[in-house]
Amino acid sequence: GFSKQMVEILSRHNVAFSSFDIFSDEEVRQGLKTFSNWPTYPQLYVAGELIGGLDIIKELEASGELDTICPKAQKLEDRLKSLINKAPVMLFMKGNKQMAKCGFSKQIIEIMNNTGVDYETFDILEDEEVRQGLKSFSNWPTYPQLYVKGELVGGLDIVKELKESGELLPVLKGEN
Repeated sequence: GFSKQMVEILSRHNVAFSSFDIFSDEEVRQGLKTFSNWPTYPQLYVAGELIGGLDIIKELEASGELDTICPKAQKLEDRLKSLINKAPVMLFMKGNKQMAKCGFSKQIIEIMNNTGVDYETFDILEDEEVRQGLKSFSNWPTYPQLYVKGELVGGLDIVKELKESGELLPVLKGEN
């Protein structure tokens, strides 16, 4: 119906949006009609302001104005580049520094903590899009994944090899 058409238009224009199922809460459903002075659904809001219903959105799409009104979703590749550069040393793992959620992540955390080098972690279990996307982006199929200055160092095996050869600290400090 109308809601599906609205979602298709927003998706086609790469708009970052979330939705609320008005059938899940009758009070919200009726209250929003009064609040917005708009009797039908779907209703599109941008930054808390009502833009309109499906007819208005179709008009905005036809005129080209929709793209200037609505916020764009960040492309996955841009998001991944931003994440791998969030800190000089970034570790993508199952869990976080405080609580590793698998044996490999636990081992790499122990190695990293013993280096004394500051690092940030990203819990891939919290974001399926990043979890799958980073595998393709880095051409590395498993986790954990360690990045230094936005460049993939490798996984646990590589980090262990670097530690044993005495090269880990220089790599983490960006000296290699």
